[in-house]
Amino acid sequence: MIAASALDYRELARRRLPRFLFEYIDGGSYAEVTLDRNVTDLKDVALRQRVLRDVSQIDLTTRMFDQDFTLPVALAPIGLAGMNARRGECQAVRAANAAGIPFTLSTVSACNIEEVAEAASAPFWFQLYMIRDRAFMRDLMARAVTAGCTALVFTVDMPVPGSRYRDYHSGLAGAPGFLGGMRRATQGAMRPGWAWDVGIHGRPHNLGNVAPVLGEKSGIEDFFAWMRDNFDPTVTWDDLDFIRSEWDGPLIIKGILDPEDAVRAADLGADGLVVSNHGGRQLDGVPSTAKALPAIAEAAGDRLTILADGGIRSGLDVVRMLALGAQGVLLGRAWAYALGAKGEAGISHMLSLVEAEMRVAMSLTGVTSIADISSDILVR
Repeated sequence: MIAASALDYRELARRRLPRFLFEYIDGGSYAEVTLDRNVTDLKDVALRQRVLRDVSQIDLTTRMFDQDFTLPVALAPIGLAGMNARRGECQAVRAANAAGIPFTLSTVSACNIEEVAEAASAPFWFQLYMIRDRAFMRDLMARAVTAGCTALVFTVDMPVPGSRYRDYHSGLAGAPGFLGGMRRATQGAMRPGWAWDVGIHGRPHNLGNVAPVLGEKSGIEDFFAWMRDNFDPTVTWDDLDFIRSEWDGPLIIKGILDPEDAVRAADLGADGLVVSNHGGRQLDGVPSTAKALPAIAEAAGDRLTILADGGIRSGLDVVRMLALGAQGVLLGRAWAYALGAKGEAGISHMLSLVEAEMRVAMSLTGVTSIADISSDILVR
């Protein structure tokens, strides 16, 4: 199968990955209503086609958090991404660096901060959850500073993990011990390409950043148990003071869906926020990011950088999000699918497809720079 879109990479990843990994990437919480809304609501955003304008020079460059990038796109944090291809986060950061865009490393990545820093040729971002052990959080932020990370993405919409039925059905969640391990091993054996690349040659299979505190229980079978036991449900806005005291660089708050929360983030000195419902993986039934974004951009868009994720599967979707009020987007499933299908080369190709699709969308809406993209190109 020839991949011509990010959705083609979804099918290729489905064919290559063990079921428990594909379902983890692909699924959402509960009935997956919000997961579906993210995609369908964004598709329903209609663009104004304009003609007879000089669009011979299209400029996709953008500036975010005092850095220049070739596209208004970043790779979002994806937990366990390193299990989709051999040392997957290292492959992803190389692809992002080559494309001139930011890569965001998840707290619960397979490759740790130091390994990714060694693979990187440019600075990357680091994503952090609120964890009960503040000393451990302090250590993670210090490691990120030492590794040269230039922005901290602080995720606030996961005080407790959402309930994702697919993960229980596949055996990733709720299947500890020998039987659960055998179930996942059997699924892996049914995907010989993945088994050779990752199962055999992709070790160690653990949560690299949290391995120091987990010790022997740092494998993927302890992934959900660790989140349940260590994520802090007491987190409040006051905890941003702790984050700020340990992090001097740009602070991006990820998981905002309400304009009042966006204003609060700006009041407390955040440099940016991500309009996000965690890809439909937390509270099912909340609005899509496409629906939530315009009001948030209106409420706080002149005070901090507005990013968005959720449902973005093409360069056309990127342009739609920018027109709705974002200044940049985070790609999540799109790069996870590409990594699972073809590794670093897959991500690089997917990003080239997104770039090409953005150029077409901008040309046919009559805009030639990212700064020109606004609600004016939307059908009202």
